[in-house]
Amino acid sequence: MSQVQVRQYDPLPFDRAEILRYAACRQNGSAEMTAVLENCLAEVQGTLSGRVCFCEFAIRRTEVGLDLGFLQTSSEDLKKNLQGCDRLIVFAATVGLPIDRLITRYGRVSPVKSLFFQAIGAERIESLCDSFCADMQRIYGQSGYQTRPRFSPGYGDFSLTAQRDIFRVLDCPRRIGLSLNESLLMSPSKSVTAIVGLSQKKEPCQKRACGACRQKNCEFRRM
Repeated sequence: MSQVQVRQYDPLPFDRAEILRYAACRQNGSAEMTAVLENCLAEVQGTLSGRVCFCEFAIRRTEVGLDLGFLQTSSEDLKKNLQGCDRLIVFAATVGLPIDRLITRYGRVSPVKSLFFQAIGAERIESLCDSFCADMQRIYGQSGYQTRPRFSPGYGDFSLTAQRDIFRVLDCPRRIGLSLNESLLMSPSKSVTAIVGLSQKKEPCQKRACGACRQKNCEFRRM
């Protein structure tokens, strides 16, 4: 086990197409919807920052599944994702509370704006996770490692209860202000925990994102 580290990220430019996708709007939406989106982007500009805490562990195979160093799991989907990996990175990421406050405030007075702030938050946390994973690929790639697609509790048969182990080992509340309630919901809500496998084998990458998900009828599915 390595020491837990914390990184802070400046926000990348907004991906308007992704925000519209999360809001279930067509990319060539009406002028009115475009105006609402731009208004929301202006309001949230400068209020969000990304924080990530993470740690590296060795992976051990057992008779019943995987020993990840901070938890043991029999998840077949995670085992497939980590095939060929001997180490992993576990991380937690958040874009903070301001977006939650905007969602709540406009939920009472403007459902459309609240929807767009939900979509903006989803795009922001995905952008943060993508940036962090790209950094890990750059850093570990220098030692001959390849990173695998991130895999979160709740994906496939990987139990959501793994959140408790991740929060315990990373000490998320103290390090990045991220908390977990008894229902396993995170606050701030626009946050992610995930595992990223590290492999020295030059193998074809496992399917990513929607391609790895078995929920075929998801409205946000891209492929």
